[in-house]
Amino acid sequence: MTRILCIGEAMVELSAEGDLWRLGIAGDTLNTAWYLRRLLGPLHRVGYLSRVGTGEFSRHARRFMEEAGIDTTHLAEDPAREIGLYAITLTEGERSFSYWRDTSAAKRLADDPGLLAAALADCDLAYLSGITLAILPQAGREALLAALAAAQDAGCTIVFDPNLRPRLWPGTDVMCSEIMRMAALADLVLPSFDDEAVHFGDADAAATIARYLGAGAGHVVVKNGGGPVAFGGRDGDGVVDALPRDRPVDSTAAGDSFNAGYIAARLDGQAPVDAIRAAHSLSRRVIAHRGALVPDAV
Repeated sequence: MTRILCIGEAMVELSAEGDLWRLGIAGDTLNTAWYLRRLLGPLHRVGYLSRVGTGEFSRHARRFMEEAGIDTTHLAEDPAREIGLYAITLTEGERSFSYWRDTSAAKRLADDPGLLAAALADCDLAYLSGITLAILPQAGREALLAALAAAQDAGCTIVFDPNLRPRLWPGTDVMCSEIMRMAALADLVLPSFDDEAVHFGDADAAATIARYLGAGAGHVVVKNGGGPVAFGGRDGDGVVDALPRDRPVDSTAAGDSFNAGYIAARLDGQAPVDAIRAAHSLSRRVIAHRGALVPDAV
């Protein structure tokens, strides 16, 4: 059995439907976990490491994960904090977000180094994002990176999506520095070129790949908003182009589902080029519907 652990923040999601709001549970790393669970067979265990509260919304999040087949063994409860919340509004398929997460329980997911080590001890692949890092205090980030390094030494593959969100960081310089520290540890980095160009000044995807490989990452696949996808590193180099491109109904979870599609295809033994095509195909189906989690896409 392949044991996968996704690490991050699950949140209550409110999405506008006319004058009403639909309640869901989502979050970037949880979205990827959800798609991984639907893509992978019974020989793969997909778990989620986070922290929630004890109220009804937190209990709903736990039930949602369990009903989706996601292992909640490492979903800790915080008696003093609750699950965060965000709301999505759409304009021509593009998202705008409003967040209520300052006192989210997930900010304390790395408070106990012993629990982190135990969660990662039997893990074959750990997945996290820049948002996972951004919500943590500095001590939490240090504890998480130390636990991931120890897990990697024991044979765990580390997969990282930088998912650059400057609003969550005290400053852009801090964000870029911490993202590169984490990427140096990763076996696979899955950045989005538009964000990398803005915050790191990359001229093209090749520059993004070179920067992450130069920091110590093992392999890099650069998402490109439906355009050509470049990759490079220990698993080969190339560009996958002529990918079908659609106008999104809702771009929520486009990158999260791509990441799941790529990871699942690679675990299935597919080469990077084929895995990129599979990931792009899944992401196209996801953005053709409203919401982050689209059962019909898988």
